Amino acid sequence: MRPAWKEHMDRLRIKDLSEIFGTRAPVIGMVHCWPLPGAPGYTGYGMDTIIEHALRDATALAEGGCHGLIVENMWDVPFRAGPHVQPESIAAQAVVARAVRDTVPELPLGVNLVHNGGVALLGIALAAGASFIRVCMFTGAGVWDAGSWDEGCAADLLRRRKELHAEQIKIFADVDKKHSVRFPGVDLATHIEWTRFFGADALIISGRMTGDAPDLQKAREARLLAGDTPILLGSGTTEDNIGAFMEVADGVIVGSSIKAGGEIANPVDVERVRRFVRAARV
Repeated sequence: MRPAWKEHMDRLRIKDLSEIFGTRAPVIGMVHCWPLPGAPGYTGYGMDTIIEHALRDATALAEGGCHGLIVENMWDVPFRAGPHVQPESIAAQAVVARAVRDTVPELPLGVNLVHNGGVALLGIALAAGASFIRVCMFTGAGVWDAGSWDEGCAADLLRRRKELHAEQIKIFADVDKKHSVRFPGVDLATHIEWTRFFGADALIISGRMTGDAPDLQKAREARLLAGDTPILLGSGTTEDNIGAFMEVADGVIVGSSIKAGGEIANPVDVERVRRFVRAARV
């Protein structure tokens, strides 16, 4: 007989992605925010412009058939890591995410704060009414592309989630995350084992950088290692390769390939979204 505390912890974790998205193999579309205040690319165009472009992309993703959305500060490059994300960026992203939530309420909303926003990411999700967060380094440790050393945030994040009565916000955690190099010894099997042990609801695998697909064999290995924890693809999927990947994965997060001309800085192309969603059906 399991103790009551263990039953409580087990109940917090989703058993299947359909619990959030209403389908067993969801396509989750990325809403890439323009550079937010404080980012090098921000030129003073104001929040209304940022929100306008985010809502345009969110609407196109919904019209194209996506089952969920993630609002991300994609263009706050070069990215700050972990607790070094600045308050103006956090506040701005929360405003954008809430606007997306109010405009497309029929789709579950997620949030990602690059790199590894942790507790700040949880605050954005809570303010926006999001259903889940993408956590870039939930466990383990490593170096990000901008040179910052970072470490897993699971201990602080889960305690803060409980304190904020926000346990309805689920955690999708990256393993072997793009834009980073893991500390020696943290191989895929170890990282998945740690991430599952600390309670992630789903695991995300990706390639080396944004737009790069993971090796298909890596996806197969992750599927075996993940047990009953859902696996999502986190980068590099296209309408040409998604069929093969969805024979392995439980869902996909897509951004680059559904933009106009396949260029990540361009707006979302609703026809590309439709073709991708059709190709992803299993």
